[in-house]
Amino acid sequence: MRRREFIELIGALIGSVAAARPLAGIAAVLASGSSRALAQPGGGMRRIGALMSQLENEPIMQTRAKAIVDALGALNWKEGDNIRIDWRWAGGDPALFERYATELVALRPDLLLANGTPSVAAMQRQTSTIPIVFVVVTDPVGQGFVASLSRPGGNITGFTDFDPPMANKWLSMLAQISPPTARTTVLFNPATAPFASLMLRAIEEAAPSFALAVRTAPCRDGAEIEAAMTELARNERGGLLVLPDAFTFEKRAVIVESAARNRLPAIYWHRSFVADGGLMSYGVDNTDAFRRAAGYVGRILSGEKPADLPVQAPTKFEMVINLKTARALGVSFAPALLATADEVIE
Repeated sequence: MRRREFIELIGALIGSVAAARPLAGIAAVLASGSSRALAQPGGGMRRIGALMSQLENEPIMQTRAKAIVDALGALNWKEGDNIRIDWRWAGGDPALFERYATELVALRPDLLLANGTPSVAAMQRQTSTIPIVFVVVTDPVGQGFVASLSRPGGNITGFTDFDPPMANKWLSMLAQISPPTARTTVLFNPATAPFASLMLRAIEEAAPSFALAVRTAPCRDGAEIEAAMTELARNERGGLLVLPDAFTFEKRAVIVESAARNRLPAIYWHRSFVADGGLMSYGVDNTDAFRRAAGYVGRILSGEKPADLPVQAPTKFEMVINLKTARALGVSFAPALLATADEVIE
């Protein structure tokens, strides 16, 4: 047989085998892992590690998780299709932040999602190469997560939850109740809110405009919260300001109950406190921030670098007032304050 005829015969035999077994050929490709090329966009199944600051059973945390999953889906990044998300829930526990950050980095994800300052700090200690997108972080520059807001410069970028005018708003609301507060105690946990100095600086700078004296109450557990409240109750016309913090969120039932028992007017950073019986709140709509974060996640998975994506400031805020609690405390709100509230609980 001539060489050319032999080559043509072998080619025909190979073609006939391939034609007879097309499904087996596809199955072999899928089994080999090459199926990653079928997922779109981004050319494969991508893995995201998400470290959330609170517990999984918190309704607000489920709302936030759903917000980013839905927003990613709208950008054609669909969980179970072309992305897989490994969730971890720290519940404000410093030890769990470290443990879960280690676990997630060990999975070698394409991107890490960090909710809250302790999450970012723990992840930063584990990796300087995996892209990190943070949400609800107060002072990313001061904490050393990014070089600057406009030019992050490393593997981390994201969305902050503090704008200095918020301090004015908090104090203004305390000044617009009757009887007005004369001194304000700021409650936070220094272990989980290392950024507190940034907020305290803004609060202290704003205080003279409202003729308010400011003191701090660093608390690390329920007993210290109760002691701070008891001390504050001894001061006439005292008020309470609770800073954004994973600890204060987890301890909100203790804080709200103690404020009510000690008849202290208080302003909180999230509507959950007011829904649980707190007097009033003003803060960032963090669910909206999670929706916005999906855009950065998608852009990074598509090839952009965190260093080139500026840190974004909050754009949506909400104010909630509880009239039932006001009546129990014997305080009233200025009509202008009530008129600007996003929600009034009767």
